Amino acid sequence: MIEFSLPDVGEGLTEAEILTWFVGVGDTVQINETLVEIETAKSVVELPSPAAGVVSAVHVDEGATVDVGTVIISIEDGRGAPAPVPVVPTVETAPVDEVETVDDEPLVLVGKAPTDSAPRRRRLGSRGRDGSEPAPVAPTSIRNAAQPLVGTTLVRTKPPVRLLAKQLGVDLTTVIASSGDLITRADVEVAAASRTAITTPVQHSAPPRPATASEVAWERETRIPIKGVRKVTAAAMSRSAFTAPHVTEWLTVDVTRTMDMVARLKADRAWQGVRLTPLVFVARAFLLAVRRFPDINARWDEEAQEIVLQHYVNLGIAAATPRGLMVPNIKDSHVLDLTGLAHALDGLVQTARAGKTSPEEMSRGTITITNIGALGVDAGTPILNPGESAILAFGAVRDTPWVVDGQIVIRKVTQLAMSFDHRLVDGELGSLVLAEVGRLLSDPGETFLYV
Repeated sequence: MIEFSLPDVGEGLTEAEILTWFVGVGDTVQINETLVEIETAKSVVELPSPAAGVVSAVHVDEGATVDVGTVIISIEDGRGAPAPVPVVPTVETAPVDEVETVDDEPLVLVGKAPTDSAPRRRRLGSRGRDGSEPAPVAPTSIRNAAQPLVGTTLVRTKPPVRLLAKQLGVDLTTVIASSGDLITRADVEVAAASRTAITTPVQHSAPPRPATASEVAWERETRIPIKGVRKVTAAAMSRSAFTAPHVTEWLTVDVTRTMDMVARLKADRAWQGVRLTPLVFVARAFLLAVRRFPDINARWDEEAQEIVLQHYVNLGIAAATPRGLMVPNIKDSHVLDLTGLAHALDGLVQTARAGKTSPEEMSRGTITITNIGALGVDAGTPILNPGESAILAFGAVRDTPWVVDGQIVIRKVTQLAMSFDHRLVDGELGSLVLAEVGRLLSDPGETFLYV
């Protein structure tokens, strides 16, 4: 018997939420077959089976948050005492000689499917000595997500859909998938609408019962547990806001030439396949500014009472995801040219939005960019990520009247706001870095494209 405990998946995390069980009691599993999907404070992680055998017990329900080291599943590998067999009422039966072959597709949500493709065999039933048929017994593992399973419920869906179901108060075990056995966002929305449409028939003989206080409160409020990414983000931002003395500076920039360059390169066949966005150019300008003024790329070591100058840049990109705000970073971004930076940025954002960012991708950041302009916001006062020295907010690019050579013309204009740790960066250095970013974006030039 193997009892598999929740491991520490990195970064010293102490707990995780059980998102989706891919196996149930009685299932046969192979080594490295995915058992469960968990959500830590930093990412969604799949846990593989440590051994081959039969699942004898699932100790933690989906949606529960457990500490590292807690036993979550037991697997009978044949080395110890056999797992206890559930007691089923005895029915006198004649010899069973009728079986049916069922060619079920393996249940796979994420990752590699089980390699065993042999058809499963199940008993159709048996007759008593009097010829009667006993009531069917529910199997220990059910593949149809619309049917509930006592103790463990297998539901095939994705974390964003699961989150939507929680927010709408929809029980996923009651949702029927419209395509195959994967429950989609549309299926959850239909289930929520159907539940709302169900009303109690009006009884004309008596006036309708007034809603109770608890029912009114339920309709007026929704409570969402603070956990996972949101919990850690809140703690980190509070710690940063009250530990590092923030200073924020603003700069309004004419980025017409940068926007022209973006359009020109998109039309150039040599740049086909490269996802060029204004954010890529802002990131490139920020990296070049750090190269010119490297002292801004530092961290404060409170324990050693030292300022650590970092000769590398791990550029963080704030990304809004279904799990909350995440800030993965591009390792050694200072060595990338515009093409490499564009590919790295696109991969980083797509991974974050899919909820697959690893703890390593979110660790050891040095400076960060937040693209609030994508949300239609002009500017803001961003809060530093703990341990970082600067964060640059990139606002919306708008057509704005601008004075050029004494004439008022319409130009593409944006606002930049940079917050920095005043323990590490004084006003002069912060101003020089922000002004350099603005200068590069107002007139990027061809050297902007290359390392």
